[in-house]
Amino acid sequence: MSNQTKTIGTKIRHSLQADCQSCFGLCCTALNIVASSDFAINKPAGTPCPNLQDNYSCHIHSQLRETGFKGCTVFDCLGAGQQVSQVTFHGQDWRQSREHADKMFRVFPIMEQLYEMIAYVAEALSYQVDNMLYEQLIAQLKHLQQTIAQDADSLLALDMVAIRMPINALLLQTSEQIRQHSVKGKASRNLNQRGANWMGKNLKGKDLRATDLRGSYLIAANLQDANLQGVDFIGADLRDTNLRGADLSTSLFLTQMQINAAQGDRSTKLPSYIKRPAHWQ
Repeated sequence: MSNQTKTIGTKIRHSLQADCQSCFGLCCTALNIVASSDFAINKPAGTPCPNLQDNYSCHIHSQLRETGFKGCTVFDCLGAGQQVSQVTFHGQDWRQSREHADKMFRVFPIMEQLYEMIAYVAEALSYQVDNMLYEQLIAQLKHLQQTIAQDADSLLALDMVAIRMPINALLLQTSEQIRQHSVKGKASRNLNQRGANWMGKNLKGKDLRATDLRGSYLIAANLQDANLQGVDFIGADLRDTNLRGADLSTSLFLTQMQINAAQGDRSTKLPSYIKRPAHWQ
């Protein structure tokens, strides 16, 4: 795979950023919210949050965490919101076009999933993988890009499981190729920790390079100063995980939402496509 191809994958991954000014507050309206430590209220799907203003900005945006809406500071749609608002529904404001509102709210979670898959596939393409895997990833990326351009009815009719399954298989292959290469010549250890229950576990300063932590539970775990290079984090729960001083610079398939939910500081090393959360101290 050429450096140009890697650059394309990296460029796409970096471009997946939410533009709230081009969205009609879909995350504040379409999604179901249950009162918890992350959200101060119950809010059914399709009902606007009481803090959503007429211009689709948030009345308490600068005080979300202090007022019990920590979950709002964690959420990241990767750009699905503006895609639904400006492309799928051609800029039709759901407040002014009520006949489109219900359909728009149902399309948004589907678009979220598609954008998440695009992010993962684009990231996979930024790595040095074999030619056969590269061609399969390119085919899936093109298919996803065509899919997000479909109309609302077509999006609502999608079989998301059928779309996700082959992509998941390719991401597994990518993870195995990259992680095996990164630990070559190093001391052997158990790298398969998929689905591990490490909630609250003290792993401070541990060398966890190239570990498979897919779907693992790391809630409130202490990973301070840990070496997390090449770790596969797909589906891992990082709520309140201590990542202060940890090295995640080459971690695989890490999302902005995972990082937003964790605890870190200025010394935490992150992949280039991840922004350092504003609430990190």
